[in-house]
Amino acid sequence: MKPYHRHAAARRIGVLSLVLTQTVLAQPPSLTVVEDRGGTSALPYYEALKLQPRNGLRSPRIEIPRPPAEPFSEADMLPVRSTRLSPGEVARRTIEAPGMPPFFLVGDDARSRDWLSQRAPRLRELNAVGLVVNVDSASALAALRALAPGLSLAPTPGDDLAGRLGLRHYPALITATGIEQ
Repeated sequence: MKPYHRHAAARRIGVLSLVLTQTVLAQPPSLTVVEDRGGTSALPYYEALKLQPRNGLRSPRIEIPRPPAEPFSEADMLPVRSTRLSPGEVARRTIEAPGMPPFFLVGDDARSRDWLSQRAPRLRELNAVGLVVNVDSASALAALRALAPGLSLAPTPGDDLAGRLGLRHYPALITATGIEQ
Protein backbone atom coordinates (compact mmCIF):
# COMPACT_ATOMS: atom_id res chain seq x y z
CA MET A 1 0.00 0.00 0.00
CA LYS A 2 1.34 3.42 -0.95
CA PRO A 3 2.05 5.95 1.83
CA TYR A 4 -0.68 8.24 0.50
CA HIS A 5 -3.30 5.46 0.68
CA ARG A 6 -2.18 4.50 4.20
CA HIS A 7 -2.54 8.11 5.32
CA ALA A 8 -6.00 8.42 3.74
CA ALA A 9 -7.14 5.14 5.28
CA ALA A 10 -5.90 6.22 8.71
CA ARG A 11 -7.70 9.57 8.32
CA ARG A 12 -10.96 7.82 7.36
CA ILE A 13 -10.68 5.50 10.37
CA GLY A 14 -10.00 8.50 12.62
CA VAL A 15 -13.03 10.39 11.26
CA LEU A 16 -15.21 7.30 11.56
CA SER A 17 -14.19 6.72 15.18
CA LEU A 18 -14.77 10.43 15.98
CA VAL A 19 -18.27 10.27 14.45
CA LEU A 20 -19.08 7.06 16.31
CA THR A 21 -17.77 8.48 19.59
CA GLN A 22 -19.84 11.65 19.20
CA THR A 23 -22.90 9.61 18.29
CA VAL A 24 -22.51 7.36 21.31
CA LEU A 25 -21.83 10.28 23.67
CA ALA A 26 -24.83 12.20 22.32
CA GLN A 27 -27.17 9.34 23.20
CA PRO A 28 -28.85 9.59 26.59
CA PRO A 29 -27.74 6.82 28.95
CA SER A 30 -30.01 3.80 28.75
CA LEU A 31 -30.95 1.11 31.21
CA THR A 32 -30.69 -2.52 30.14
CA VAL A 33 -33.04 -4.88 31.96
CA VAL A 34 -31.33 -8.22 32.39
CA GLU A 35 -34.16 -9.96 34.24
CA ASP A 36 -37.58 -8.74 35.31
CA ARG A 37 -39.31 -10.62 38.08
CA GLY A 38 -42.16 -8.19 38.33
CA GLY A 39 -42.56 -5.69 41.14
CA THR A 40 -42.48 -1.94 41.00
CA SER A 41 -40.24 0.03 38.68
CA ALA A 42 -37.34 1.89 40.31
CA LEU A 43 -37.35 4.50 37.51
CA PRO A 44 -39.21 7.18 39.56
CA TYR A 45 -36.44 7.05 42.16
CA TYR A 46 -33.74 7.59 39.54
CA GLU A 47 -35.74 10.37 37.84
CA ALA A 48 -36.15 12.13 41.20
CA LEU A 49 -32.35 12.35 41.48
CA LYS A 50 -32.21 14.47 38.28
CA LEU A 51 -28.77 13.16 37.43
CA GLN A 52 -26.84 15.14 34.82
CA PRO A 53 -24.24 13.72 32.44
CA ARG A 54 -20.71 14.10 33.82
CA ASN A 55 -19.14 15.48 30.58
CA GLY A 56 -15.55 14.66 31.42
CA LEU A 57 -15.68 15.50 35.12
CA ARG A 58 -13.72 13.17 37.35
CA SER A 59 -15.55 11.07 39.88
CA PRO A 60 -15.08 12.13 43.49
CA ARG A 61 -12.47 10.14 45.33
CA ILE A 62 -13.99 7.37 47.40
CA GLU A 63 -12.17 6.69 50.61
CA ILE A 64 -11.70 3.01 51.32
CA PRO A 65 -12.18 2.25 55.00
CA ARG A 66 -9.13 0.96 56.80
CA PRO A 67 -9.31 -2.58 58.13
CA PRO A 68 -9.60 -2.83 61.90
CA ALA A 69 -6.37 -2.94 63.86
CA GLU A 70 -7.41 -6.30 65.30
CA PRO A 71 -9.24 -8.98 63.31
CA PHE A 72 -12.87 -9.65 64.04
CA SER A 73 -13.65 -12.65 66.18
CA GLU A 74 -16.65 -14.90 66.36
CA ALA A 75 -17.64 -13.17 69.61
CA ASP A 76 -18.10 -9.95 67.59
CA MET A 77 -21.01 -11.64 65.77
CA LEU A 78 -22.89 -12.36 69.00
CA PRO A 79 -25.61 -12.24 70.10
CA VAL A 80 -27.47 -13.78 67.17
CA ARG A 81 -31.23 -13.47 67.13
CA SER A 82 -33.60 -14.80 64.49
CA THR A 83 -37.01 -13.27 65.13
CA ARG A 84 -38.79 -15.47 62.57
CA LEU A 85 -37.54 -18.72 64.12
CA SER A 86 -38.26 -20.30 67.49
CA PRO A 87 -37.93 -23.77 69.03
CA GLY A 88 -40.82 -26.03 68.05
CA GLU A 89 -42.12 -28.89 65.91
CA VAL A 90 -40.94 -29.12 62.30
CA ALA A 91 -43.09 -31.22 59.99
CA ARG A 92 -41.14 -33.50 57.65
CA ARG A 93 -41.44 -32.52 54.00
CA THR A 94 -39.64 -33.00 50.73
CA ILE A 95 -37.81 -30.32 48.79
CA GLU A 96 -35.83 -30.35 45.56
CA ALA A 97 -32.46 -28.67 45.99
CA PRO A 98 -29.99 -30.80 44.03
CA GLY A 99 -26.40 -30.26 45.03
CA MET A 100 -27.18 -28.48 48.28
CA PRO A 101 -25.00 -29.81 51.09
CA PRO A 102 -26.76 -30.88 54.30
CA PHE A 103 -27.03 -28.35 57.12
CA PHE A 104 -29.03 -27.98 60.29
CA LEU A 105 -30.51 -25.20 62.39
CA VAL A 106 -30.30 -25.12 66.17
CA GLY A 107 -30.47 -22.55 68.92
CA ASP A 108 -29.37 -22.24 72.52
CA ASP A 109 -32.43 -23.88 74.09
CA ALA A 110 -33.27 -27.20 75.75
CA ARG A 111 -35.01 -28.65 72.67
CA SER A 112 -32.03 -27.88 70.42
CA ARG A 113 -29.51 -29.24 72.92
CA ASP A 114 -31.42 -32.54 73.23
CA TRP A 115 -31.86 -32.79 69.46
CA LEU A 116 -28.19 -32.04 68.83
CA SER A 117 -27.02 -34.63 71.39
CA GLN A 118 -29.27 -37.35 69.94
CA ARG A 119 -28.53 -36.67 66.27
CA ALA A 120 -24.82 -35.77 66.42
CA PRO A 121 -23.66 -39.16 65.02
CA ARG A 122 -26.04 -38.90 62.03
CA LEU A 123 -25.10 -35.25 61.44
CA ARG A 124 -21.40 -36.17 61.44
CA GLU A 125 -22.13 -39.01 59.01
CA LEU A 126 -23.82 -36.53 56.66
CA ASN A 127 -21.00 -34.01 57.19
CA ALA A 128 -23.74 -31.46 57.92
CA VAL A 129 -22.88 -27.90 58.91
CA GLY A 130 -24.74 -26.37 61.84
CA LEU A 131 -26.18 -22.87 61.87
CA VAL A 132 -26.88 -21.57 65.36
CA VAL A 133 -29.73 -19.16 64.71
CA ASN A 134 -30.37 -17.99 68.29
CA VAL A 135 -27.49 -17.69 70.76
CA ASP A 136 -26.48 -14.96 73.18
CA SER A 137 -22.86 -15.54 74.14
CA ALA A 138 -19.60 -17.23 73.23
CA SER A 139 -19.92 -19.49 76.28
CA ALA A 140 -23.39 -20.67 75.15
CA LEU A 141 -22.01 -21.36 71.67
CA ALA A 142 -19.08 -23.29 73.18
CA ALA A 143 -21.53 -25.38 75.24
CA LEU A 144 -23.44 -26.30 72.06
CA ARG A 145 -20.20 -27.28 70.36
CA ALA A 146 -19.28 -29.48 73.33
CA LEU A 147 -22.51 -31.45 72.76
CA ALA A 148 -21.47 -32.35 69.22
CA PRO A 149 -17.69 -32.60 68.86
CA GLY A 150 -16.52 -32.79 65.28
CA LEU A 151 -19.45 -30.79 63.92
CA SER A 152 -19.08 -27.29 62.58
CA LEU A 153 -21.43 -24.84 64.34
CA ALA A 154 -21.54 -21.21 63.20
CA PRO A 155 -23.62 -18.36 64.65
CA THR A 156 -25.81 -17.10 61.82
CA PRO A 157 -29.07 -15.12 61.70
CA GLY A 158 -31.68 -17.37 60.12
CA ASP A 159 -34.58 -15.08 59.24
CA ASP A 160 -33.84 -14.93 55.50
CA LEU A 161 -33.26 -18.66 55.36
CA ALA A 162 -36.49 -19.27 57.31
CA GLY A 163 -38.42 -17.24 54.77
CA ARG A 164 -36.89 -19.05 51.81
CA LEU A 165 -37.49 -22.49 53.28
CA GLY A 166 -40.87 -21.75 54.83
CA LEU A 167 -39.61 -22.58 58.32
CA ARG A 168 -40.91 -21.17 61.59
CA HIS A 169 -39.24 -23.56 64.00
CA TYR A 170 -36.01 -25.37 64.72
CA PRO A 171 -34.10 -27.63 65.32
CA ALA A 172 -34.21 -28.92 61.77
CA LEU A 173 -32.06 -30.85 59.32
CA ILE A 174 -32.16 -29.63 55.73
CA THR A 175 -30.82 -31.81 52.93
CA ALA A 176 -31.07 -31.64 49.14
CA THR A 177 -34.24 -33.76 49.30
CA GLY A 178 -36.03 -32.73 52.47
CA ILE A 179 -36.52 -30.93 55.75
CA GLU A 180 -36.97 -32.93 58.93
CA GLN A 181 -36.63 -32.75 62.64
